[in-house]
Amino acid sequence: MTGHPCRFCAEVIDDTFVDLGRSPLANSFVPPGRADIDEPVYPLQAYVCHGCGLVQLPQFEPAASIFDQYLYYSSYSESWLRHAEAYAAEMIARTALGATSEVIEIASNDGYLLQYFRRAGIRVLGVEPAGGPASVARAKGIATRTCYFGRDTATMLRAEGHRPDLIVANNVLPHVPDLNDFVAGLRVLLPETGCITLEQPSLLHLIEQIQFDTIYHEHLSYFSLATAETIFRAHALRVFDADELPTHGGSLRLHVCHEAASHGSSPALDRLRRREAAARLHQPETYRGFRERVAAKRAAIRDFLVTARRAGKAVLAYGAPAKGNTLLNYCGITRELIPFTVDRNPHKQGLLLPGTHLPIRDPAALLAARPDYVFILPWNLKDEIIAQLPEVRAWGGQFVVPAPVLSIVS
Repeated sequence: MTGHPCRFCAEVIDDTFVDLGRSPLANSFVPPGRADIDEPVYPLQAYVCHGCGLVQLPQFEPAASIFDQYLYYSSYSESWLRHAEAYAAEMIARTALGATSEVIEIASNDGYLLQYFRRAGIRVLGVEPAGGPASVARAKGIATRTCYFGRDTATMLRAEGHRPDLIVANNVLPHVPDLNDFVAGLRVLLPETGCITLEQPSLLHLIEQIQFDTIYHEHLSYFSLATAETIFRAHALRVFDADELPTHGGSLRLHVCHEAASHGSSPALDRLRRREAAARLHQPETYRGFRERVAAKRAAIRDFLVTARRAGKAVLAYGAPAKGNTLLNYCGITRELIPFTVDRNPHKQGLLLPGTHLPIRDPAALLAARPDYVFILPWNLKDEIIAQLPEVRAWGGQFVVPAPVLSIVS
């Protein structure tokens, strides 16, 4: 991507953030019958723009080829549902939402969040490009449009009379190829008195906790608060509050309004600005240090797995998240080291992970195999997963958590 324009500000990009080699698309799961067909692989190299600070990947595939048949269903994570329910309760109270209010969620998936607003008697509408999750949401009674969001969709919704008091966009901004079109759409759809909340992984946490596996081709952009503020400001929108969340290993929830709205900047926003400045996020030495720590973490993961195999210990994986595919492919993990993984999502069971071709099985297969170690790929859900598997401790097994550094939980 060197020499290409930045996705936001169009400045020429020429500096590497981190290079994770070549990898298939993280959600391009492989049917067993196609295991012998060569998969397309692309450079997994992130760059940083010195103009606006946006960390970003090149776009190799159109969004439709990734998200039209998306196999991620938010409701399979119990902790994520609890997070969504708590957020809905907080925002209903904070913004005094009621029967005459409307909430629109962009990238609403299977209705995991809007169901809680609907139960409270609030009108809801989801915008979700993936047909499978959208159909599940409709079955729950949640009105859902199957389309991508941008300026055109926002104009259409506004013409239909939608005036949402709250727009929600959780973990979608990193996936957006055209940031300016998306943010312009937010401004079109947002009434003067409304607000937007967006959640996305934090660049600060990614660096501090060596979360290289959260980098994959479907995540096109990685945001600091400073860069996000620059992007919204360019579209006459303003961040007025920010929450640091534990979700996805460390996320930011940004509260956004029209530039001229009456909201003042919160103390939490000012604290986060200072913390990012102290961390020297956009300094070259910060990125050099990150690259060195990523290489050391890769060596530690490989050393653990190779040592376990030589000692005759069995290691199986839990989960089939996108981040897990980055970790496995970058670390060169084979079926000799981890024979298979398991996942609760039946839409993934029976398929193979991209690149490594580890089979994805039902969690019952892990319990039957009784491995010495369970390697948790969705490490952000480690507490939930360990609680779901008391049998592992009963037979003396241990859990392996790869972030922030490799650790064993016995």
